[in-house]
Amino acid sequence: MSEAVQETSDVPLKTKIAFGLGATAEQVCLRSFGIFALIYYNQVLDMSGALAGFALTAALLIDAVTDPLIGSYSDRFRSKKLGRRHPFLFAAPIPIVIFYFAVFNPPGGLSEYQLFGWFLVFSVLLRACMTLFFVPHLAMGGELSKKYTERSKIMSYNFVFGYAGAAGVYWISMSVFFASTPENPNGMLNAEGYKQMSMMCAAFTLLVLYLCAFFTKDRIPHLSQPDEKTPRFSFTTFFGDIKSAVSNSNYLFLLIGYFLLSVMLGARDGFENYMNLFYFELRPEQMRYFVVGQIAGYIVAFTMTYRIHQLIDKRATIVIAACGLSITPGGPVLMNLMGLLPEMGSDAVLYWVIVFKFLGSLSGAMLSISVMSALADIADENELLYGRRQEGILYSARTFFAKADQALGLLIAGLVLEFITFPKDAKPGEVEPSIVHNLAMVDSVYLIFPGLLAACFYAGYRINRKRYAEISAALGREVA
Repeated sequence: MSEAVQETSDVPLKTKIAFGLGATAEQVCLRSFGIFALIYYNQVLDMSGALAGFALTAALLIDAVTDPLIGSYSDRFRSKKLGRRHPFLFAAPIPIVIFYFAVFNPPGGLSEYQLFGWFLVFSVLLRACMTLFFVPHLAMGGELSKKYTERSKIMSYNFVFGYAGAAGVYWISMSVFFASTPENPNGMLNAEGYKQMSMMCAAFTLLVLYLCAFFTKDRIPHLSQPDEKTPRFSFTTFFGDIKSAVSNSNYLFLLIGYFLLSVMLGARDGFENYMNLFYFELRPEQMRYFVVGQIAGYIVAFTMTYRIHQLIDKRATIVIAACGLSITPGGPVLMNLMGLLPEMGSDAVLYWVIVFKFLGSLSGAMLSISVMSALADIADENELLYGRRQEGILYSARTFFAKADQALGLLIAGLVLEFITFPKDAKPGEVEPSIVHNLAMVDSVYLIFPGLLAACFYAGYRINRKRYAEISAALGREVA
């Protein structure tokens, strides 16, 4: 039996669950923002798709600075009572929920450009405050264990709880807030539903973020702390931290792969409601069943990923999962192009979409767990190379690209909608078939290629179990 199979947990179950709760709140915010903001501002509030996409991309440019800044600052932060990460975990939740609520509740009577200004300002503020929590939160996850596959198990909790939040907010929204009524046959065009949804999500997020911070507080003595000789944060040390991180080729390959994958995922998020409503002609009551396939995929990934890492290295898992995530979401459209898909709007179509949702969710969850676990191994390698741990800087890439997949991807989605002349106030079944076909080709055919290119870059990652053992030995740490 291998050493990996004999590995025992050094992190309490309570801590893993509490850590995972942070991801639940993150995904409630990110998922609802990612899949509802564009269609809300474009189809309900009548803002042009390009203008809405530009607002999100402008907010991304701010994130390009704030994410690594907070990562570097928290890496070097000193607090005897709360450590490096928890001061941020306790400070961020209230601003997050205030700005999230503001995004979905603009005042009435605004012109299109005033509405654009509102959307831009509160998107920037929301993303900046989310950075304050989620960069230190993920960095803490990378510090909870020094064991090769135990890290994968911890990240499995993070992602299964995160995806439960994403699936939960989607199910509830489609079942309650956007359900069809005689007054609103297409519930997703009901402005009141967005206000109610944002109120629920804000209250839930506030509660869960504080639960995460409070119930991980007892692990502070076990987490890494900056050496007394480590200089405090400054812009000089910040740029030095960035240079050290990107000088590591393993990190650089993961970074580029993550960026390409994020563009693909963000654009697909932007198209998702358009595809479901206008291509597959599904009703919100049918769409809520997508979570059945998604949750099944997340559960399988949760139970299997760390076991797979005991059999094959993380790199192989990452490459295979990236290919699966790129190809499987386009499956129903490819079936339709071959004449294999049943009648649009039928429960039979819903069945096939759910099947491919399962495959895509399985691939995505395995990929995310593996990459997050690999970043903790890179933190060990950087400690060996540069004499300091950089979880904050390294994991800031994940939070940045989690938001980049919405901002950059939604910009692409908005521009595509303008380019193919997708109409405002559209009704399912009444949009020109050639326009719907063009939308499907972009979503399910052209967007495969950035994901496959990401898999090629992921293949450049080189920390396997043998290299991990060498790093641990050089750091004077017991190999696990």
